[in-house]
Order: sequence, then C-alpha cells, then structure tokens
Amino acid sequence: MKKILVVEDDEHIRKLYAAELADEGYMVVVAGDGDLGYERYLKEKPDLITVDIKMERVDGIRMMRMIRKRDKKIPIIIYTAYGEYSQDFSTWAANAYLVKSANLEQLKKKIKQLLR
Repeated sequence: MKKILVVEDDEHIRKLYAAELADEGYMVVVAGDGDLGYERYLKEKPDLITVDIKMERVDGIRMMRMIRKRDKKIPIIIYTAYGEYSQDFSTWAANAYLVKSANLEQLKKKIKQLLR
C-alpha cells in the first residue's frame, strides 16, 4: 500500500483529502503545516507528498526545499488555491502544480500517474 503525506493547514480540507485518498486505497498521513510535514516526512517515509503553499510557521515551498535537500526523487505535488505561484521558480522543484478544486479527480489522477 502506497503512503501519501498530505500537508494542508485547513483542518476540514485535510480531513477531506485524507478520506478521499484512503478510499482510493492509499495509507494517508497528515500534517497541518510545513514544520510538522517535514517531521512526518522523516518519520513516515511516504511515497508521495501533497503540499499547500500558504501555511503558518513553515510554508509549503520552504518545506519542499528542506525535503529536496535530502531526497531529489520523492514525488511532490503542490496543491494550492494560488495559481499565480506556478511561474515562481521556487515551485519548479515539485513534480506537479495543481490548483485546488472541489473535485479531487485531477489530484487523484496525478497521484496515480506519479506513483506508477
């Protein structure tokens, strides 16, 4: 079973993603900010990470940089409401950049693609 780390600061959205991805057959680990996300990454050794950009304490871009210093290969999906960051050089280290939607099909499809 593949393990996904979901890093999202909004508790309701985090729970929704966790439930939807668990229904797809994934083991899901969650974190509410980049600092905790980085700790969970080290401890849980996920197969893929989804991360929001704007979060308290440590944002998603900073967390991604910390992870990329240790691991260049783990798939990371930036999943954010802010489409304007897609042209920001600091987001290019992600494997995918998706703008949040009420329909999670695009996210699920990208996860399946990256975990093949």
